[in-house]
Amino acid sequence: MAFTLSLSTNPFVNRFAEPEDLVQVLAGEVGIGHIQLTHKFIDPAWPAPLVRRMTDRMAKSCATESLAVTSMMTGPYGRLNHFGHPDPEARAHSVAWFKTLADIAADLGCPAIGTQYAILTFRDYDDPGRRSAIMAAALDCWREVAEHAKARGLRYLFWEPMSVGREVGHTQADTHRLQAEIAAAALPLPLLPMVDIDHGDLSSPDPIDTDPYAWARNFAAVSPIIHIKQSSMNKGGHWPFTAERNRHGRIQPDPLIAAVRAGGGHKNELCLELAFREREPSDRAVVAEMRESVAFWAAHADKGRARMA
Repeated sequence: MAFTLSLSTNPFVNRFAEPEDLVQVLAGEVGIGHIQLTHKFIDPAWPAPLVRRMTDRMAKSCATESLAVTSMMTGPYGRLNHFGHPDPEARAHSVAWFKTLADIAADLGCPAIGTQYAILTFRDYDDPGRRSAIMAAALDCWREVAEHAKARGLRYLFWEPMSVGREVGHTQADTHRLQAEIAAAALPLPLLPMVDIDHGDLSSPDPIDTDPYAWARNFAAVSPIIHIKQSSMNKGGHWPFTAERNRHGRIQPDPLIAAVRAGGGHKNELCLELAFREREPSDRAVVAEMRESVAFWAAHADKGRARMA
């Protein structure tokens, strides 16, 4: 089975904090063997001794439960300007932060880190001159992070196309254009798109920009990780793959796998990126609905060696 099933730990942020608790729930209760670890479980901004201690605990727990951290990414509280910040000192801070994230990833045996390419302010996006300068500065930031990540043994970096122009990659044409510029820049490590089938500009006149299967098909050959979730026509929410949501959802495994294969994908990681409101009963449904979502996809991708509860 060529495809890998993983999940983003976004829904577990602040619901779990101890590495041992998180890993036991993921491996033992949810039944997954591959994860995209959200930075809030080990924050690069923490004091170095704390980062070291939490990284060691996470590595030990993952080894015990045969759980692989296949990528690391900024989480739900990390969708910030980062490399698109208008202040050079703020960008430099982000570069240092991502270098530490690369260090954490390396120590966990994780091959890749990523985030949004650059998030621009209204002012910077609306002014063509400022936008061009910020985007050039962002590429310099990525280059510096790539140099450090390569030295630490990582294999690639990734950026996430979004849904509005100032967050970059909001249309398929914009994503292709930016990726061509990145490729031409010849960074020390590959910087690849990580498409999300539920993203895309709702105001775009081109229907492919809101077609989840078109995103999967048209970037399958270059997107090592594809974020998946149950989707509605108005792209209303990072839904889990539960029986209730699947009855009216747009996403089904067979046509999605077919779209990825049609686009040249053959060993992509299909990463469940789901969301649960901090309201009952949703708050306490996280583990059960993640387990149901993993079970729904288990016949279509390798979910790893973890035990199903």
